Amino acid sequence: MATKKLIALCQSGGEFVAEKDGSLSYRGGDARAIDIDDQTKFIDFKMEVEEMFNCSMSTMSIKYFVPGNRKTLVTVANDKDLKRMIKFHADSITADVYIIVEDIVAPDISNMPASRSSRTTLSEEVPLFDQPPGVVNDTTQPSIPLESPFDIVDDTNHIDADIDLPPDIASVLPISVIPYEKHAKGAEQWQNTITGVGQRFSGVAEFRESLRKYAIAHQFAFKYKKNDSRRVAAKCKVEGCPWRIHASRLSTTELISIKKMNPTHTCGGPALTGGYHATSSWVASVIKEKLKVFPDYKPKDIVNDIKQEYGIQLNYSQARRGKEIAFGQLQGSYKDAYSQLPSLCDRIMETNPGSVATFTTKEDSSFHRLFISFHASLCGFVKGCRPLLFLDSIPLKSKYQGMLLTATAADGDDGVFPVAFAVVDAETNDNWYWFLLQLKSAVSTSCPLTVIADRQKGLRESISEIFECSYHGYCLRYLTEELVRDLKGQFSREVKRIMIDDLYRAASAPKPEDFHACVESIKMISLEAYNWVMQSEPKNWANSFFNGARYNHMTSNFGERFYSWASDAHELPITRMVDVIRGKIMELIYTRRADSGRWLTRLTPSMEEKLEKESLKVGSFQVLLTTGSIFEVQGESTEVVDMDRWDCSCKGWQLTGLPCCHAIAVIRCIEQSPYDYCSRYFTTESYRLTYAESVQPIPDVDSPMQKDASQALVTPPPRRPPGQPTTKKVTSQDVMKRQLQCSRCKGFGHNKATCKELL
Repeated sequence: MATKKLIALCQSGGEFVAEKDGSLSYRGGDARAIDIDDQTKFIDFKMEVEEMFNCSMSTMSIKYFVPGNRKTLVTVANDKDLKRMIKFHADSITADVYIIVEDIVAPDISNMPASRSSRTTLSEEVPLFDQPPGVVNDTTQPSIPLESPFDIVDDTNHIDADIDLPPDIASVLPISVIPYEKHAKGAEQWQNTITGVGQRFSGVAEFRESLRKYAIAHQFAFKYKKNDSRRVAAKCKVEGCPWRIHASRLSTTELISIKKMNPTHTCGGPALTGGYHATSSWVASVIKEKLKVFPDYKPKDIVNDIKQEYGIQLNYSQARRGKEIAFGQLQGSYKDAYSQLPSLCDRIMETNPGSVATFTTKEDSSFHRLFISFHASLCGFVKGCRPLLFLDSIPLKSKYQGMLLTATAADGDDGVFPVAFAVVDAETNDNWYWFLLQLKSAVSTSCPLTVIADRQKGLRESISEIFECSYHGYCLRYLTEELVRDLKGQFSREVKRIMIDDLYRAASAPKPEDFHACVESIKMISLEAYNWVMQSEPKNWANSFFNGARYNHMTSNFGERFYSWASDAHELPITRMVDVIRGKIMELIYTRRADSGRWLTRLTPSMEEKLEKESLKVGSFQVLLTTGSIFEVQGESTEVVDMDRWDCSCKGWQLTGLPCCHAIAVIRCIEQSPYDYCSRYFTTESYRLTYAESVQPIPDVDSPMQKDASQALVTPPPRRPPGQPTTKKVTSQDVMKRQLQCSRCKGFGHNKATCKELL
C-alpha cells in the first residue's frame, strides 16, 4: 500500500502577527511546496529547504501549527518531530510549515548605557552576528582587533547619574583579550554615528552610545574627562594624541549637542597589550538581541561567541550573569514577577475553571509557596489514571531561592501525567506538608492512594497523616542512597554495586522466600548492611510485603519530564516559568489525545505488548480445575490461580494489573478473553479519558498587572547563594564513590605510603 503524501507548504521571509484572539497569522514572504511522507528523513527535508530558499541549515529553524491551535508554534528538530507533524496532518492534503532564518546582520541594541567604574570598561555593546547558539562563525567574518575601544573614567566623582545598578552588576570583571587582525563588519555601520560639531542627541545616554559605536568603528580607545548628566568630555587614551570631543546640554532642554571636537588622530590606534575589563551589563547588551530568538542560549555558547567576535575570553560566571541581566531586560523583572503572583493565580482560575492556584507569603510579605493544579490534570487523574502518585523535588537555578515540588501519575500507557506542582522557597518538612494538604483538597478520589516518595523530609509522617487510607511506598533510589551513605565499612565500588543489585532484587521479589534469599546475599557481604535493610521497613518498599498497588514502579523519579521542563524555564521570572510549564502540559495533553485517537487496540500500545509477551510464555501449561473458580496450573512451576479474585500465587497478576502467563492459560481453558481480566486503567478508553480535558492559554501573562489594593503584597525570597545547585538526579551508582586502593597490598581505604603491611 502506497504511503500517503503530504504537501508541505514551506513559507519564509514573512512575519507573524498576533490577532485579537491571541492567534498568530503569517503575512508576507515566499512559499514553496515539498512532498513528504512518513518515510522522509528530517535531514533530507532540511537540505531541500536549504536549497529551495538559499539559506544555511545552521541558521534555520522549522515550525508549524498543530491543527486547530494557531497560538502555539511547534518546532521540528529531528525525525520524530517530523513524523509527528505528518501524523497531526493525516487528514489534510497540505501542511503550513514556516522556515525562520536568522540573517547574519548586526541588530539594533539596547539604549541602556553601560555602567561606569574607575577601571577600564568596554566602550560599546557590539551585537553578535545572528546565528544559532554554539555555531562557529564563518571565518570570512572578521573580528574586532586588539585595538578595540574601551572607556576609562579618570575621576570617580564623574559617574553616570542615570545609572542605578546593584553592586554585583556594576562591578568590573577581569577578562583576557585575544588579538585579531581584521575589524568586525558589524561595526562598519557605526563609522558616522559621530559627525562633528553641532550634531544633536536626545540625551546623554544616546550620545555615550553613539560615541562608543564611533570608537569601535574607528578602532581607538578613549577615556572620559567629564561624564555626568549634563556634559560629557572625552579624549583619546593614548597620551599626546590630539583627538578630543566635548558635548553638553542645550539650555532649557534635554538635548545634547557636540560643542567641540578635534577628529584628528596621531596615535594610529592604541597598541594595547591587555588589562581590559568588561561588566556583566555589557555582556547582556551584546547578547540581548540573540537571546530573543534563542532563549536557551547557553553560557558556554556565549563564551565561545564573545571570544569569536571580539577576541575576549569571558569565564562561565560572567556569561551566566550577563545572560541573567539580559533575561531580566527581555522577560521582565524577577522582582516584579513575585508581585504579579496574586493576579496570575486569579487568571489561571479564570481561564481554566476548576483549577487550583494559591500562594502564601511569610510575615515580612516575602514569597513562601505557590501551588498550581490545572483542571485538566485533576480530571485526567481521577477519571483515567491509576490511584498512584509520585512525589519528587527539583532545585531551581533562578536568581532567587526556590525548589519545584511535583506530583505526577502514570497514564494507561505508563507515560508521565502531571497532576500538580508547587514552587517553594526551600525543601522543608513544613513545605512538603503544605503541598500535600493542597494536593489532598484538589484531588477528590475515593480510592486508596499509593504514594511513591522519599521517606525523609517529613514525608513519612505527612503522607500517613494527610492521606489516611493511603500506602506509602518508599522510593528505592533514595533508599539505596541512604544505605550507601550510612555504611561505615570500607567497601569497594564493585561490592557496593553488588549489594545494591541485591537490594533491588529483594524489592522486586514477588514472594517472601525470594526476598529473604536476596537479603541473605547482602548478609554474606556485610552484617551491618543486612541489619540496615531489615530495619528499613521492607513493608514499605518490598513487593512481597507491600499492601498497596505500585504496579512495579519502584522509584519516585518517574516524573523526570518535569525536570526537563524546569531546566528549560528555571532562569525565567516565576510567572513566566509557571506559564512555560503550563504550555508544556497543554502541548502534552493535546499530542497524546491526538495520538490515542488513532489507536485501534483495546489496550494501550505498551500494555498490548506486555500482554502479548505473557501470552507467549503459556506454551504447554496444563490447567487443572480444583474447586469453583480456583485452578492449578502446571508448567516449570505449579501455581494456583483464583479467577474471581484476579489472583495468582506467582503474584505477577497482582503486581502488574495484567494477567500473568498462568492466568492466561486458565482464561484460554475457559474460553474467555484476556482483555476482560486486565485493569481498566490500561484500556484505550481510560487513556482517552485521561487526556479528554484541555489546558487553556493564559492571555497576556507577560503584561503588567493592574495593582489592586486588596491584593497581598509579595516580595522575592532571599537570593540564591553563589554556585550551581545540584540539578543532576543522583543514581545509586553515582553515590558509590571510588575507593582508595593500595598498590602494594591491594587493600582499600589507604595507599602505598600509609600501608602497614611489611615488605
